[in-house]
Amino acid sequence: MAITTAHIRDITAAYLDAHPDEKSELALLTDLLDRGAELTGRKQFPGHVTANAVLANADRRILFVRHVALGRWLTPGGHLEPHDDTLIDAALRELAEETGIWPGSVVPVGDQPSHSDIHPIPASEAKREPAHQHIDFRFLFTTPADVARLQAEEVADAAWRDISTDQNLRLVQRVRAALDTH
Repeated sequence: MAITTAHIRDITAAYLDAHPDEKSELALLTDLLDRGAELTGRKQFPGHVTANAVLANADRRILFVRHVALGRWLTPGGHLEPHDDTLIDAALRELAEETGIWPGSVVPVGDQPSHSDIHPIPASEAKREPAHQHIDFRFLFTTPADVARLQAEEVADAAWRDISTDQNLRLVQRVRAALDTH
């Protein structure tokens, strides 16, 4: 069963209940939901939902992958697929695809996203995509596992780093707080 708009609406409502100060930052998402827009397909513009895995190891280091197309270090994640049931399932699938880490070796830290944001993606002539927005839902997980293999067409490298590698201060603070209480 594919991820539904109702599921995205429920996750968004729970997230904004926990983080009401972010309502203005997620206005594009709530506006698109209010208009009944399709948000799960990668060809939905001006934006669509993506799911990311923020994965911590026993040393509280976070797994970052070097994204081939963007040339940046990011947490594993990406577009939703028709067979994903939930956003957290999509994050786990993306983690497994990009790093070879088996989802059975990963433990979620809660069932809600630790962070959500909207950020620009540049136009791609090769993909025939205009510039658009990714609406990321980031879920925190822990694992004793290590990277098994990289998805070469999307990921150039992987490294365990301090969470401060991510430039989003809100994500950094949330991950640190969640790991402190986990």
